[in-house]
Amino acid sequence: MEAEKAAMSAAGEIVKAQGKIILATVKGDVHDIGKNLVDIILSNNGFKVVNLGIKQPGDTIIRSAQEHQADAIGLSGLLVKSTLEMKYVIQDLERQKLAFPVICGGAALTRKYVEDDLRREYANAVFYADDAFAGLHIMEDLATENGAKQTRLTEGKTVKEYAKATAVDEETGPVFAERSPVVGDAPNIPTPPFWGVRVRKDYDLRELFPYINETALFKNQWQLKTASQSDYLRLVEEKFRPILHKLEEEVISSGLFEPKVVYGYFPAQADGNDVVVYQAPSTESPLPSAAATEFLRFTFPRQREGRRLCISDFFAPKSSGKMDVIGLSLVTIGPKASLETQRLFEGGEYTKYLYLHGLSVETAEALAEFHHKKMREELGIAGEDAAEIRDLFHQKYRGSRYSFGYPACPNLEDQTKLFALLKPEENVGVRLTSGFLLEPEQSTSAIVVHHPGAKYFVV
Repeated sequence: MEAEKAAMSAAGEIVKAQGKIILATVKGDVHDIGKNLVDIILSNNGFKVVNLGIKQPGDTIIRSAQEHQADAIGLSGLLVKSTLEMKYVIQDLERQKLAFPVICGGAALTRKYVEDDLRREYANAVFYADDAFAGLHIMEDLATENGAKQTRLTEGKTVKEYAKATAVDEETGPVFAERSPVVGDAPNIPTPPFWGVRVRKDYDLRELFPYINETALFKNQWQLKTASQSDYLRLVEEKFRPILHKLEEEVISSGLFEPKVVYGYFPAQADGNDVVVYQAPSTESPLPSAAATEFLRFTFPRQREGRRLCISDFFAPKSSGKMDVIGLSLVTIGPKASLETQRLFEGGEYTKYLYLHGLSVETAEALAEFHHKKMREELGIAGEDAAEIRDLFHQKYRGSRYSFGYPACPNLEDQTKLFALLKPEENVGVRLTSGFLLEPEQSTSAIVVHHPGAKYFVV
């Protein structure tokens, strides 16, 4: 992926850019690796790319497309909330009667959402790209005049028929707050080793790196794609794992990663769809009585069909008179990694940028996994952990770790409540953006639940 100033024709003459695209990570989202990969791939295949960066509002994206007379708009985002921001951009395009083809990509998107929901909002073409090369193929067709362009545009306007969900609309229908019938009481309520908040900064990267999910790193971050599993395993062994180990040593010697964690335990109870969090006792005492002082509430959405799950189901109901415990954590590897990856990208060192960015993101996830294990040990429930680290990636332990912005708790605004409890800005140097995301990007927060039935689910 070496940078090239221009694509050359077979005769050695410079080929004019095939087409022009506006790329942007949508409003409220700070993640840019996917968008930057698209930038690299398209730029090195002769396309003109106008990369607007992260947290871009719809009017800025549309105005840029008009000013540059773009052939397409590319929208990127990682979070569930970003899929709605994409819809708002497309709705604005429709209101203004514009005709820019739109290519959407990002971890939270599905083909069904793009080709069913988003295409219904726009009279013109909307495409789903599951990776950077899919975006390249779409742009190649849009830039031709041999029939492929018209075929693509027609495809991009096709709305598939599908059965509408029977659930009542959240804004107009009733709010169900009864505990799911498939969730019972936990076999025991652990007593934490302390109440309130603590900070840890004494992590050894050599202890954290074994908790990196190599599949997520190689396939999702480093974009390793192969025709067969045997090719994948061979490339991992011969090329990518040696690159990983070399890069880990570079990071250790350079001090680019500075792992830090702020975490804590608080008394809690369920009240319908709310998790009530109480003031932490001032001493290391057993679970406090129900007379504790309420501090704040997290309100979580509930599935309207199927198991009807809600995160609050995994805490002792207020009506039971029992006091439960909630864990909270925020981990980061610090700001140096973000600054270095930005320098690499701006300097055209795309391969090193891809490798270091991927490692930085997955090291933050490894720190979250490692620290969650330590919290289970502190709660006395780590005896149910799987023996192999790789099995921990599949939740083979008691309880769960839920992060805001993802399917079980999609409301990013609730980060403000976690910040009120943990105070990460002063404790570990992580701040909350206006879109309720964490900066530096290589940070992640979570609610830690001990209930054995708590696993990932989608609302």
